[in-house]
Amino acid sequence: MTDRHIEVSLVSRGVTATAKLLDDRAPVTCAAVWDALPLAGDVYHAKYARNEIYALFPPFADAEPPLENPTVTPIPGDLCYFSFAGAELGTTAYGYDREVEAGTTLVDLALFYERNNLLINGDVGWVPGIVWGQIVEGLPELAEACNDMWRTGAAGETLSFRRR
Repeated sequence: MTDRHIEVSLVSRGVTATAKLLDDRAPVTCAAVWDALPLAGDVYHAKYARNEIYALFPPFADAEPPLENPTVTPIPGDLCYFSFAGAELGTTAYGYDREVEAGTTLVDLALFYERNNLLINGDVGWVPGIVWGQIVEGLPELAEACNDMWRTGAAGETLSFRRR
């Protein structure tokens, strides 16, 4: 199979990186994401995992992918997939600008841009993610934009994933 690549962008900041899909390690997740592209949504900077940005989406796969290629210690450039029940994200501590209701499911597509991440949440414990992609070009520029977003805020910024 030929390598598949996507573009990951912070739209307002005009920064784009290229990621390789890890079809050999997370084939079900890669297929689900690829088939759903393009995807874009409001970006959030993580509070707990440390050097992570992410966007939330309604479920887009026919069935949620199995926990393939899991990690709780993502490295710089990892793209991770998480699926959460609304009750897991429903507290105001998460800071979402919309209500996340119990009974709903949300897909979280995340980018880790620097070292020393640990996927543990005080409300629910360990939160393994599926590593489905790896940034192969443009990570330093994207990391700089992510750090700027941490300092200046995410309001009005969009995280975009599209086929390359």
